Amino acid sequence: MEIFLTALGLVLVIEGLLPFFSPKGWRGVFEQVLKLSDGQIRFYGLASMLIGLVIVLLA
Repeated sequence: MEIFLTALGLVLVIEGLLPFFSPKGWRGVFEQVLKLSDGQIRFYGLASMLIGLVIVLLA
């Protein structure tokens, strides 16, 4: 449970970096995401999960 909470905290810190340092850039990213189709968003989500899984397995 400790490892899970540590990983969750790290994800939140990393995801908070862009809106903290560049709110205008963060808004631009979301405007681009809104233009994608559901299939494209699902593909990026799947790719992100697989890359994360590979990183976890290598660590």
